[in-house]
Amino acid sequence: MRFSTPAVLALIGVLCGSAAGAACGNNASGFNQWKADFARTAQRNGVGAAGLQALANAQYSQTTINADRNQKSFKYSLDKFMQVRGSATIIAQGRKRLARDRAFYNALEQRYGVPAGVIIAIHGMETGFGGFMGDTPVVSAITTLAYDCRRSDFFVPHALGALKLVDMGSITNATKGAKHGELGHTQFLPGNALRYGVDVDGNGRVDFYNQSDALASTANFLASKGWRAGAGFLEGQPNFAVIKEWNAAKVYQQAIAIMGSEIMR
Repeated sequence: MRFSTPAVLALIGVLCGSAAGAACGNNASGFNQWKADFARTAQRNGVGAAGLQALANAQYSQTTINADRNQKSFKYSLDKFMQVRGSATIIAQGRKRLARDRAFYNALEQRYGVPAGVIIAIHGMETGFGGFMGDTPVVSAITTLAYDCRRSDFFVPHALGALKLVDMGSITNATKGAKHGELGHTQFLPGNALRYGVDVDGNGRVDFYNQSDALASTANFLASKGWRAGAGFLEGQPNFAVIKEWNAAKVYQQAIAIMGSEIMR
């Protein structure tokens, strides 16, 4: 099962202009009015009763705004970034995970063309292999960012995606993720989760807090962004550009490529 139906693809293509009636803001004072306006946009884009109730229950997340204004680690040098993010531990644990679950990762590579090292490196970088998947309610975080004037255009489709995920039962209003609304083992933004989610265990529900679904969805994302099976992924090689689709920070891209390569040595 995948979420990538025509209706979902149309939703992901929603522009901020469709939410023109919902005025952005830079503090909590206008959030409730924005939610009321945004609910009409959500309804027009197929959000159902559960998603609308989650929107109504969403709270302005000051911790999300604070995190958005204070992203320091991406300004580090590569060496410093890898040290701070625990690259040596990720590589060591990643090798053990690959050895233990090689059949699973081989199956992912056969289906999507993405090698184990890259998937494992992302998993380790994002949540310490699921050790900490966030403490901020996803719906509140992502709607706060959609309301916030700084990057409203970018986050509006992800807010709609989160509400659709509630409708589908993949998350609830109480589901917690990272400060920017990223969710699950590899920290998908909700719109991407909606579009690229894969139910690899066949239970009829895409669950990003299930490791198998999350890793298969990650491989599907990279494949959909143009990953070339068998091509290299270090900086300067063909697939390095696809890692950029996962995270826009150069130092992050370099770290994933290096760790992924080391994990498979």
